[in-house]
Amino acid sequence: MKILVTIRGNFVSPRFDLTGEVMVVSCYNRKLLEEPRSIILSEFSAEQLCDLALKENVGIVVCGGIEEQHYRFLTWKKIKVIDSVIGPYPTVIQLVAEGALQAGTILPGTTSCGITE
Repeated sequence: MKILVTIRGNFVSPRFDLTGEVMVVSCYNRKLLEEPRSIILSEFSAEQLCDLALKENVGIVVCGGIEEQHYRFLTWKKIKVIDSVIGPYPTVIQLVAEGALQAGTILPGTTSCGITE
């Protein structure tokens, strides 16, 4: 399964539509198969992110806030969306691989803005 996480710096991007970079990683049997691969987007575009998720054959998208229309599109395409996540992306990737990340998760050490305390 492939996981796509929207990021800004070292954290999950707070808004899906204002994401300029994503991390993509493959996992199997609760373990990462490779180092996460960074993809820089040419522009901030929710549509471009949705297209990228389809082209990469992603099974799960992790993000902060996402508009309803994009959420519905991704789930219609059978991509699981775990939204309203705040925290450092390396920890988030590991939690997704382990099957332990839920929508609305705020990881320790972060504030609601995604800044470390």
